[in-house]
Amino acid sequence: MPPPPGTAERFPAAGRFRPYSPVHILPIMTALSLTTLFLSSLVLGEAPTPTPAPATQLVTVVVSGLASTHSVVKLSFYNAPEKFLKHGQQAFRLVVKPEGKTEISVPVELVPGEWALALTQDVNDNDILDKNMLGIPTEPYAFSNNVHPRLSAPGFDECKFDVSGPGKIISITSWN
Repeated sequence: MPPPPGTAERFPAAGRFRPYSPVHILPIMTALSLTTLFLSSLVLGEAPTPTPAPATQLVTVVVSGLASTHSVVKLSFYNAPEKFLKHGQQAFRLVVKPEGKTEISVPVELVPGEWALALTQDVNDNDILDKNMLGIPTEPYAFSNNVHPRLSAPGFDECKFDVSGPGKIISITSWN
């Protein structure tokens, strides 16, 4: 049985292929184009406007009295009290090599708010903060505000500093 006029055969014989006529395809293509345009306008029209990222402020961290002039210093920045000193919970970490100096100056862009800083220096270059049997670090460590913990690790409130404008300088001069 031959196919209806203007349609393609399902399994055309060689040389007998009859495609859809342009008269039949044009309305389908127009409908698809209009549907695509309509759906894309819905998606784009309902997209929330992105909120601008909070402006950052330049803070300079100055660390002096390094135990080694060649071992890396790890600076861990925290901006949430519940995450302070918890493994892998820092907002971000910087690793700085002193390159023969006993003092380093590290410029950092921070969003306004309360921040705390914990530092360690890996003097034996094993990429681990070595500790004794009581869990107390045996390698140099320090905190913002030059906090010296006595019997336990300090809290966020002891180490916090406020970032509210440009030009803030955090000096770490005392190592534990």
